[in-house]
Amino acid sequence: MTQQDPDTETDPDSGPDPDAGSGVEQSRDAARDPGGPLARLAEARWLLALLALLATAAVGVYGVPWPVAAGAAVLAATAAGAFGPRRSGRRLRLEARREQRRLWPDTGMKAIVDALPMPCFVADGRGVTRYVNAVARERYGAVRPGDPISFGLRAPALLEALDRVRASGRPERIEWAEKVPTESWFEASIAPIALPAPTSASAARPASARPAPDFLLVALRDLTEQRRLERMRTDFVANASHELRTPLASLTGFIETLQGPARDDEAARERFLAIMLDQANRMRRLIDDILSLSRIELKAHVRPDTVVDLAAIVRHTADALAPLAADLGMAVELDLPDAAVPVRGDRDELIQVAENLIENALKYGSTGRRVEVALRPEGDGASVFSVRDFGEGIAPEHLPRLTERFYRVDVASSRTMKGTGLGLAIVKHILTRHRARLEIDSRPGAGACFSVRFQSPGKLSRNGNMTEIDNNKQDVELSQK
Repeated sequence: MTQQDPDTETDPDSGPDPDAGSGVEQSRDAARDPGGPLARLAEARWLLALLALLATAAVGVYGVPWPVAAGAAVLAATAAGAFGPRRSGRRLRLEARREQRRLWPDTGMKAIVDALPMPCFVADGRGVTRYVNAVARERYGAVRPGDPISFGLRAPALLEALDRVRASGRPERIEWAEKVPTESWFEASIAPIALPAPTSASAARPASARPAPDFLLVALRDLTEQRRLERMRTDFVANASHELRTPLASLTGFIETLQGPARDDEAARERFLAIMLDQANRMRRLIDDILSLSRIELKAHVRPDTVVDLAAIVRHTADALAPLAADLGMAVELDLPDAAVPVRGDRDELIQVAENLIENALKYGSTGRRVEVALRPEGDGASVFSVRDFGEGIAPEHLPRLTERFYRVDVASSRTMKGTGLGLAIVKHILTRHRARLEIDSRPGAGACFSVRFQSPGKLSRNGNMTEIDNNKQDVELSQK
């Protein structure tokens, strides 16, 4: 077995972690370290004592004059010292590397990690947290430097990935889902970090070999909202296809019938053509609503920059729906102020909101025979627009889903009333763009009240953004009394 030269440079990562142990243990280790300062001091003392002994022997035994003996001792000490700096330099580099690992990450690295917009953790090769950036401290307050990273990041898939990166030294990206307390999706990017190795150690390592990482950088990203939007998009396409397939199949069937058995049947032809026209109109309404919803979503983050009179809009919409109310035997009772009610918004979109809410009240609250439409200015400059019907009301299990696309409380009744299932979804998106809030109050047998609360135009900044709004609140408030 070949004995290793104590002066040969070695990678400190191959030995015990320099951070392990208490201060007393580290002092004992330093005393036992053959390259430590205490060992070097003892070695220097023995060298000086040996030189002094040799000089004395030369004078006493061989009669060498003292000046000559002293000069020879100094020369020997100088020659011995010529090899000292080389050996000490190597040891100093190794000690500097150990100290670098003990103090890392440094201020520069911390600044970089803090600048990242996602939660980031820096862990050492043993999985102990070394640094946590500001975003991670806010979301994972339980994880502190010095704690195992598994204290805060407990996902088995993530911990397994950390082990793989430590073993291979290769970066990795994983995704996983958590079911508790709610379904959430996350992505983690794990990057190994190897500090610069001593020159000789780097040269001795094969070019293809990957060094074991000194540290790991873990960056997390919440994919929950992205997955939710992808699911909504998939559901929307499926529902839209289904809604279009039904009238299209009806049209195809009646066309084939008119081309065949009913070719010469005048009465059947008239009846079938009327049904076909109704189905074509249904498809047109559905396509119009889909296009309208798409246009609104494109402008979702562009705030309206004009001020309109909400009272005039509500009055105009009620007049436009008067023929429908007469056909259904319903009365629309208006309670509007004489003065203008200014709100910041898009006139056409607000007409669409009022039209959807009043039309729904007329169609689905027809058993109550009347609909109350009111507009109330409030003291802080805000205003509340409400539509109340006195029909059958809405069961509580349906309230949270009323603004979903294609959701219907009663499918048969909705199709009879020529609804597309997109009306309240359009209302919600328009009100979200206007930073307004939709409140739904209903109970079975007592009708329903849909209220829209608009902010004061004075609470909007010049670029159209609302101020003094709690963005953490839901867009829709539901209540059942």
